[in-house]
Amino acid sequence: MALLKQLNIKHPIFLAPMAGVSTPELAAEVSNQGGLGSLGLGAHTVEAAREQIIQTQALTDNSFQVNFFCHETTPLNEQIAQAWIAQFAPVFAQYDVTPPAQLKCIYPSFKDHNDYLNLVLETQPQAVSFHFGIPHEHQIQALKDAGIITMVSATNLAEAQAIEAAGIDIIIAQGIEAGGHRGVFNQAFDSAVKTSDLVQLIHQHCAIPVVAAGGVMNGQQAKHMLSLGASAVQLGTAFVQCKSSNANAAYRQALFQQNITQITESISGRPARGLINHWHTKIDTPNRIAVPSYPYTYDLAKQLHAAAVKHGEQGYAPFWAGSNVSQIRELEAADLINQLVLEMIHAR
Repeated sequence: MALLKQLNIKHPIFLAPMAGVSTPELAAEVSNQGGLGSLGLGAHTVEAAREQIIQTQALTDNSFQVNFFCHETTPLNEQIAQAWIAQFAPVFAQYDVTPPAQLKCIYPSFKDHNDYLNLVLETQPQAVSFHFGIPHEHQIQALKDAGIITMVSATNLAEAQAIEAAGIDIIIAQGIEAGGHRGVFNQAFDSAVKTSDLVQLIHQHCAIPVVAAGGVMNGQQAKHMLSLGASAVQLGTAFVQCKSSNANAAYRQALFQQNITQITESISGRPARGLINHWHTKIDTPNRIAVPSYPYTYDLAKQLHAAAVKHGEQGYAPFWAGSNVSQIRELEAADLINQLVLEMIHAR
């Protein structure tokens, strides 16, 4: 397949670049087994991101991708922010913690400056992918000039066509089943297309390769996506349980004990799918107040989760997972890749 040659990988299997969960070890295990490993670096400082890339390069000579957030940075509405903080004051008090006085922008966008771009140009990973939008034209050109393959997530056809028009190399078709943050460019509008439909739409209307992301947990599902026009599949939830991921014990346990997921924007300020918990049942009520913009909202959620965990409460944890989490299997990364490949070979 052309995509495999383009990326210099053996199998059409990508590890989703999960910020906070991905590690150099997990990325290298996937890459060493013939897939495309990944590092989710959007939540890292430039220095921490550099360290992750260098560690991964020390663990594998094979291709891997690095991922950054590409959202439009918006100023915080202080009135909305203060109202949001105020409603959580009793919850923080329950855990003997004072709520934050202000919300901070904890994650910069790749588009805000060229620091991340310069890091990628310096470290030269095989590929770089983006979530929430498309980089600036000069950034795309610099990556092209350096021979680095570019990929951007699309949640509908219009986004995919914009990605292709911008000169990006590969489209990641993120269906509504996918765990974690929705890659929507405009968070006020989510087409909510399922992965199989999205792959077909993009394959029919775009000339560049498309990668299916969302709901893929086994080789049969992967082969089905390939039959619909995908050049590869990208899995995240299936790999979170691997010992080499950065998921904590409570997260791993929850993946095998819960099987219902729901999308909420109350955790971070952007819609994201995770295991159902207090955010979905206590906060996302019919009379929920306005949510501050991303990533300011995430600042409060992280502080609340940290306070609750000290009291043994995991109900505010951002345990991201896809809608097919009930199909998760306890396999290490190399074994999971091998199992997926076998299932794809024998799938009818």
